[in-house]
Amino acid sequence: MRIAVFSTKPYDREYLTAANDARLHELHFLEPRLNCETAPLAHGFPAVCAFVNDVLDAETLAVLHAGGTRAIALRSAGFNHVHLPTAARLGLRVMRVPAYSPYAVAEHTVGLILTLTRRLHKAYVRVREGNFSLDGLLGFDLHGRTVGVVGTGKIGAIVARIMHGFGCRLLCHDRVENPECVALGAKYVPLDELLAGADIITLHCPLMPETHHMISAAALANMQRGAMLINTSRGALVETKAVIGALKHGQLGSLGLDVYEEEGDLFFEDLSRQVIQDDVFSRLLTFPNVMITAHQAFFTREALDAISRQTIANVTAFERGETLVNQVSAPAS
Repeated sequence: MRIAVFSTKPYDREYLTAANDARLHELHFLEPRLNCETAPLAHGFPAVCAFVNDVLDAETLAVLHAGGTRAIALRSAGFNHVHLPTAARLGLRVMRVPAYSPYAVAEHTVGLILTLTRRLHKAYVRVREGNFSLDGLLGFDLHGRTVGVVGTGKIGAIVARIMHGFGCRLLCHDRVENPECVALGAKYVPLDELLAGADIITLHCPLMPETHHMISAAALANMQRGAMLINTSRGALVETKAVIGALKHGQLGSLGLDVYEEEGDLFFEDLSRQVIQDDVFSRLLTFPNVMITAHQAFFTREALDAISRQTIANVTAFERGETLVNQVSAPAS
């Protein structure tokens, strides 16, 4: 099957080509992001492959459908960037990669926690400049701290396990309790209780209407003063302007982000020679207690291999008329 692969980077080409080693499909790699303006590039392709910051809104899906596309293979777990009701109406089959390497995201999460706890990002710059002073680098022990894990699927459970290894107390919040977390001694509590009781809060839940801006001004006010917030899940879980206010007033002690709610115009591109036009993001960069990585948490060899192989397998199942175990559909109204 001919597949138009959008948002292609060199590593996408390398790993998808390797996953297609049996040459079951004809891959056409396209650098532009998928949106209503670039969708005509997929004309004549039965399948397209899209990434997290591609825009698959109603207009884009209509253009793809008119051009003959019938399958959309997401090389991501999240699918909030796809207008599923329109996809269903047009008969477009949308498939995702529900699990690739939960360890990749979990370990990156812990890396952000350690970086902020011990001011490693500041220490690295200082030493390179010949400044060996420790002033301003005072950290704190993780042992004995309370970590709040919001969302205890595979990634959240691994984060809980790692933080338990540091000797942390665990508070968890999810619709369903994970027995793995309970076995670690985690206590499941309502979200407001978790926010009020945790020294470190880390988000591992999907972006849905009910989780949009779950970390709002009200939620931030309910946290312990000086708490740490980590988000390696989806950017719009956090109301960025509210977070900036909490940082300015010291209510939020530190912030670690691998995602940002307006990241589509920033992440995965080299903008080092340009002036960043997003004033909110630029303001975040001015805080010494903020650590931001550019949607890097998934980016390991193991994860890229798993994502690529599952993406190819999803398209193969569609072409053969097999059951699409990784299909996502609009919720019943």
